[in-house]
Amino acid sequence: MEALLQNFFNLEVYRQVLPFLLGGLWTTVWLSLLVIPIGVLSGLLLALLATQSRSRAVRIAVAVYVDFFRSFPPLVLLILIYFGAPFLGLELPKLVAVALGFMFNNSSYFAEVLRAGIESVPSGQMEAARSTGLSRWQALAYVVVPQAARNALPDLVGNCIEVIKLTTIASVVALPELLRVARDAQALVYNPSPIVLAALLYLILLLPLVRWLSRLEHRGRSLH
Repeated sequence: MEALLQNFFNLEVYRQVLPFLLGGLWTTVWLSLLVIPIGVLSGLLLALLATQSRSRAVRIAVAVYVDFFRSFPPLVLLILIYFGAPFLGLELPKLVAVALGFMFNNSSYFAEVLRAGIESVPSGQMEAARSTGLSRWQALAYVVVPQAARNALPDLVGNCIEVIKLTTIASVVALPELLRVARDAQALVYNPSPIVLAALLYLILLLPLVRWLSRLEHRGRSLH
């Protein structure tokens, strides 16, 4: 037991590395605040194209895009974008590469969630909105999409939690998010305690969101 505590729950190591890990946690937070809205907005665009476009070619293209990026490993995608772009004559900053990688990956998941949300809104809602003089896109923006987002809220929150955990892959391009800083600290102190502390910080960050998600799911089940 003493060896376990010394190697994974070393309080002295926690004290030494905590300031550095808090810096990494802040990077994780602002990175999440950047990539989640990008994923939601691009996913909403794809969902609208999939459900509202009259062009069969557009709907097929969206389906291919969504299926491809849901199947493609996000870590490999980020490596291809960051390390492959220079071969095309593009030198992408780390943050831009991470944002692009997350956009391609996350938009495909958010698109499916929002598409299901849009399709869950009764068609009569669109007809009623149009009868008041709203254009098609105004009816979508003011009537359909807000209801779709409410219907899909538990899945949207669940996806956001997964995105926050997925920010750990940014370490592959040396962006100093929480896991990257923890691994660097581990190498300096020759002790895995920083990795455990990073996990505890992730737990503190995500537990309120997980509890909120549970409440949303319970509320949804009680309504049905």
